[in-house]
Amino acid sequence: MSEIYNQSLKDSDPEVFATLSKELKRQQNQIELIASENIPSLAVLNAQGSVMTNKYAEGYPGRRYYGGCEFVDQAEEIALERVKKLFNCKFANLQSHSGAQANQAVFLALLQPHDTILGMSLASGGHLTHGAKPNISGKWFNAIQYGVKKDGNDKDLIDYDEVEQLAKEHKPKMIIAGASAYPRIIDWKKFRQISDDVGAYLVVDMAHYSGLIAGKQYPNPIEHADVVTSTTHKTLRGARSAMILTNNEDLIKKINSAVFPGLQGGPLMHVMAAKAVTFGEALKPEFVQYSKNVIANAKVLSETLVNRGFRIVTGGTDSHIVWLDLTPKNLTGDKAEKLLEDVGIACNKNAIPYDPNPPKITSGLRFGTPAATSRGFNTKDFHTVGNMIADVLDSLLLEESEREEICTTTNKKVIGLCSNYPIYNEAY
Repeated sequence: MSEIYNQSLKDSDPEVFATLSKELKRQQNQIELIASENIPSLAVLNAQGSVMTNKYAEGYPGRRYYGGCEFVDQAEEIALERVKKLFNCKFANLQSHSGAQANQAVFLALLQPHDTILGMSLASGGHLTHGAKPNISGKWFNAIQYGVKKDGNDKDLIDYDEVEQLAKEHKPKMIIAGASAYPRIIDWKKFRQISDDVGAYLVVDMAHYSGLIAGKQYPNPIEHADVVTSTTHKTLRGARSAMILTNNEDLIKKINSAVFPGLQGGPLMHVMAAKAVTFGEALKPEFVQYSKNVIANAKVLSETLVNRGFRIVTGGTDSHIVWLDLTPKNLTGDKAEKLLEDVGIACNKNAIPYDPNPPKITSGLRFGTPAATSRGFNTKDFHTVGNMIADVLDSLLLEESEREEICTTTNKKVIGLCSNYPIYNEAY
């Protein structure tokens, strides 16, 4: 047998192995607060790094274009049955490689070029694929964008009156609900009513909320939407991939054809196996507690930052997301993100509604609690994390020597806190 099959990565390619080792060390010693990231189980990693990566499987279980698909068929069927049970839906397609690609597949299945779509603007917390101008959804379709309220008691909350008005004015063929930064519960039933009034498909992108939905802590859109799309990582804590769900048999036929052969060839069967593991884990009772903890931690993080003089967009959170407005502190997102990363706290700069700064700078930060909660961080820990964030951000207004002292002290605290909740022994 060739040596290639027996050599470890460390022995065969030390250069690449070094990057994995450094990334593991980063994850071990950094508090991950990027809302779209999580830390999956070793079982998920094992499945994703398995022999199923060797297998091409164009088509669907029992209807492949290659031989030798008996066992990958079984893996996909397990994943399909688990995801349908998890989200209480009748039909699913699990072959899209990413959330963006899943959305593209739905567009291909249900729309024609230049059709009108109505989605949440990027500036209000929406996603690129919901009609943003730089994205294919904004280039190929007549994309109309709704947003959030500018002032009043409901400031920064979705303006459902605007959604209704725009729908009546433009008569979209598709309305997209869901968001990338919006931390509150979205009224799926209201979107259904608006969609019915104008005869539009309702597509819900629940990528950020799917784990909370699986954990029964956030409303399930499947009973209201024509189609639901999602990633399978984020709050769901699984393999980086996607899914498309529906209760409509006619629509799943169109979606299946749009995914394959319309948009892609063979699915990634090692990822499919990892998704099966992901859904199996999410079906366990302990996942409900995990989802509760994710939200409880987000609420504590939000409250701690408010108590330190910061403003939270929408005034709080109902989910894993904490959306921070830096304008009261005269700070910008780019500088804040960089300084927090320097002390070992990972987050991302994020525009706020009606942001005066350009996208590369922004006036806000987006935090999320799924990854640190997966490690074991509790509400007490997130109170500490919130104060560390506040200390570091406030230091931006101090003299350099004072700032450096605060940052050095905070980095030691971060490493100490992370050491209480170790993850993984190996990088692969």
